[in-house]
Amino acid sequence: MQYRQEIDRRRSVVVELPLDDDGVTFDLAKAGQVRRMVRLSVEENKRVKEFSEIYGEAKERGFGRVFRSPTLFEDMVKCMLLCNCQWSRTLSMAEALCELQLELNCLSSAASFSVADNRNQLKGVTAESEHFTPRTPAGKESRKRARAYGCSRNVLERLAEVEEIVDEGKPDVSVAPAFSDGNEVAFRKGDIFQATTEVCEVSISAPLNPDPSENRELSSFNQLGNFPSPKELAGLDESFLAKRCGLGYRAGRIINLAKGIVEGRIQLKELEEACSNSSLSNYDKMAEQLREIDGFGPFTCANVLMCLGYYHVIPTDSETIRHLKQVHAKTSTTSTVQRDVENFYGKYSPFQFLAYWSEVWHFYEGWFGKLSEMHHSQYKLITAANMRPKRNVKCKKLR
Repeated sequence: MQYRQEIDRRRSVVVELPLDDDGVTFDLAKAGQVRRMVRLSVEENKRVKEFSEIYGEAKERGFGRVFRSPTLFEDMVKCMLLCNCQWSRTLSMAEALCELQLELNCLSSAASFSVADNRNQLKGVTAESEHFTPRTPAGKESRKRARAYGCSRNVLERLAEVEEIVDEGKPDVSVAPAFSDGNEVAFRKGDIFQATTEVCEVSISAPLNPDPSENRELSSFNQLGNFPSPKELAGLDESFLAKRCGLGYRAGRIINLAKGIVEGRIQLKELEEACSNSSLSNYDKMAEQLREIDGFGPFTCANVLMCLGYYHVIPTDSETIRHLKQVHAKTSTTSTVQRDVENFYGKYSPFQFLAYWSEVWHFYEGWFGKLSEMHHSQYKLITAANMRPKRNVKCKKLR
């Protein structure tokens, strides 16, 4: 996605955005998201030019921008998902969050219409989509996914048992978000909700199979929604979110982040505006501000600040250690890797990360082919295990 042709393709998306009802103005919110994702700004254009002058390979490879999410909140959560797990697990958790968003959206939307409207509104929910089931390791990941889908099934089965409490003639009311407390489904105290067996019937009509290794047919769960917003996550129960999306200890930290944003304690707009001119002198101040957020250690902070345009610090992890050893024949440890990357990439200041990532990306494509053309189900293959030549064994390198 970092390549020029990908950027040019995404630029065209801005032109093709749907018009408003008056047929004149563009959807500015969507246009803003696209600009953020592909970093289209005068300041970013200037940095791309400066980087290509310092790092000649970047111009040859069409490299200069790093793709990011439509919102800073999504970037922050995804940076948290990178910590202390393998790449396939990160993908699995992000996918599960998008599935959860669709579930919550369907339940909330369905309860706002009449029964007849519900049938029409949810008629197309059963369409199938391709999924992959990363396992890290296989047995453990399968069990986690099975528990998650068992939890989702329990939510729907319990909702199906709820009797309709709104009398005829009374206005419809919206259903409150469902939470899980052990094996029970709980709602916020005092909330009024309306649930009908017809609404839930659409979601559970297909056979429920909690084993993700088989071809699952979970109707609404066979589609991906958008990435959940802070508002959608802030009110969820921590144990439910952890079990449903396989997040483990990250669930509580993600909920705390969402609550901080919803309650106004964390101002994302102000944070992005403060980083609009990413001067090096401002970095320490922004890093200190981020570290006050639960779950934001040095690695997560460095990744988030990279998304905000600070390229002089390289977020280092086991993948960095692998890359230095495999490409530069340098054996690093967790205590020396930060010093080692500075020795290799310090000459490209203030774009050390861009030089490092351009090199990593080029190495990946040497193994797997052009990544922008790779199907999403193969993303999980980009791991150290698949980039390690083996003696007398057929290499896993993709042609």
